[in-house]
Amino acid sequence: EAVRPPEAQVVWTIEANIDDATPQVLAYAMERLLTAGALDVTFTPAQMKKNRPGVTVSVLCRPEQRDEMTGILFAETPTLGVRMCEWERRVRERRMEEVETPYGKIRVKVSGSACAPEYEDCRSAAEASGAPLREVIHQAVLAWLKDRR
Repeated sequence: EAVRPPEAQVVWTIEANIDDATPQVLAYAMERLLTAGALDVTFTPAQMKKNRPGVTVSVLCRPEQRDEMTGILFAETPTLGVRMCEWERRVRERRMEEVETPYGKIRVKVSGSACAPEYEDCRSAAEASGAPLREVIHQAVLAWLKDRR
C-alpha cells in the first residue's frame, strides 16, 4: 500500500562560497545559525577561483528567517555575497519517545518503523557511565524495539 506523502512546506536555501575563513570561524557561524533557528547548516568542500580550496556554506531556513540568516552569514563570515533559492520540501512525521536503558532514560526520535536515539542524551549517558557512546546508542535502540512488542 502506498504511503500518502506529507504536506509540502516552503523553505529557502541561502548559500555562500568562502575560501578565506578558518575552521573555527566557520564552526562558530554554524553554531550561531543553528541557535537562531536554521533548519540545517552544511559545509561542502568546493574548488574556488585560482584553484583555492574553499567551502560552500548552505543554510536551510523558513521564509521568514531569510533576513536573519543572511545577516548572521555577513556578520560571522568573510563572504561578500549570498545566493538564495526557494524550495518545496516534504518531511516525514516523527515523534519523540523516551526509553529506559541501563544508562538511564534516553529520548529517541521515531518515524515509521525506525528510531534514532538523541545524540546529546546518549553522549551525557556515556560520559556519566563511562560506557562507549556506541554501546549507549545500541542499548537505546534495543530498548525502543523491546517497548514496541
